[in-house]
Amino acid sequence: MTNNSLAPIIRSQYLGEPPLVFADERLHVDPKLGISRFGPKSYSPHRRHPTNIRVGFIGTADSTATAKDWLQRSAEGVAGDSKHPEFPGFMEDRGFFSNMVFDSDWQAQLYQTEVQQILDIKRSRGRFESLLGLLEDKLRLLSQKDQQPEYVVVGLPDELYRKCHVTNYHDKQLGDVHRDLRRAFKALAMKYRIPTQFVRQQTVDGREKDHPSKVTWNFFTGLYFKAGGFPWGPTALNPGTCYVGISFYRSLGSLFSSMHTSLAQAFDEHGEGLVLRGPDFSWDADEQGTASPHLESALAESLLNLVLDRYQKETGQTPKRVVVHKTSKYWPQERAGFKATLEKRVQRFDIVALETRQSEVRLLTTSMYPPLRGTRFTVGDVDYLYTTGFLADLGQYHSMHVPSPIQVADHVGQDTPREDLLKEILVLTKMNWNSSRLGGKSPITLRFSQLVGEIMREIPEGVEPLPQFKFYM
Repeated sequence: MTNNSLAPIIRSQYLGEPPLVFADERLHVDPKLGISRFGPKSYSPHRRHPTNIRVGFIGTADSTATAKDWLQRSAEGVAGDSKHPEFPGFMEDRGFFSNMVFDSDWQAQLYQTEVQQILDIKRSRGRFESLLGLLEDKLRLLSQKDQQPEYVVVGLPDELYRKCHVTNYHDKQLGDVHRDLRRAFKALAMKYRIPTQFVRQQTVDGREKDHPSKVTWNFFTGLYFKAGGFPWGPTALNPGTCYVGISFYRSLGSLFSSMHTSLAQAFDEHGEGLVLRGPDFSWDADEQGTASPHLESALAESLLNLVLDRYQKETGQTPKRVVVHKTSKYWPQERAGFKATLEKRVQRFDIVALETRQSEVRLLTTSMYPPLRGTRFTVGDVDYLYTTGFLADLGQYHSMHVPSPIQVADHVGQDTPREDLLKEILVLTKMNWNSSRLGGKSPITLRFSQLVGEIMREIPEGVEPLPQFKFYM
């Protein structure tokens, strides 16, 4: 007979969809509907609202013309359909209430002779590095203008993009190397302190598979943030709290080496973020072959001290509370290092591990709809949270895949109820200003870890990376 007393107790709870803050402190759960009805958060009161944005271009005469035309047409507004809300526009009297300013002096042309010289190079590495160098030359010219652009669109012809956007090669010193043009260029562009955005020709000439309103929503939300504005703000994040995401990446060409670099993404209660490169370390998998790297105690202390020092420099105050997120369980030395720093420097802290890729445990509903986003359930002492799923407030489901919950795999903390931790995670899934989605699978503390790492690995060791998120998006 089965001993039912050993069966774990299962409990469930709906946490609800956290609202976001828009202009005049108005609230709505959906970024698109909130901006359409009230305007972006920075618009009113006028804190950091970019009224006029100087937009520059790098591309051929044709690719620049089509990209500029697409921006101007889209800024007037784009119709939606039953599944895609209309885009209200990006002009001084509608939508984001910002105006794009264009000038021929902010156009750096790729001449046909330059393009052909790159296309004639036989090896992919040579084509890649030649185009990367040419794009940097053009950006340097724009940065040296008496009045430089505040945002630069890079539009490449299809053939040039197709033959140069990635390269794979073997280097005698670095070994096997994979490089991506967009990421490599963003790393180079930091020295000029101008946010950039690549735009594919298939986007501006109508060949994009996604609905036009979806494309423009995502593009202009990112533009507004890179120009200095806040599209929306969070609610229910505790004042004085610093949210930190810890991840790791390998430096360029070290795919099969044991050397890693630590990476921290830190956010305050307003969603303002910093990117910080931590110390390098050598790591080998344990006897069980654990794939995720971990920090020794001293390196964990060093990384968190780096974060708290920079946070204090940027905000003028030490956080009252720190929440640390990571995607793998903390090893004893790693946990001890984080605790040692936090116990010395802050009043309260929570060290949390979130397993975002688990697929072993799911809820099954009795209806045709998937579980509600915002559903928390507990199996024994283990907590799970659906950060994707059916959106009760909108009556919609925005994915083609069956949603799976994230798992709280580890938690060391003081005085914070588990329900509050999960509500914070749900809010942080909505703080991706590079998109207008209602929410993502991972909180923003972990959402961009791979992307940021891929850009960071292109930055040489002796060069200090910029901390502002807009240069990585």
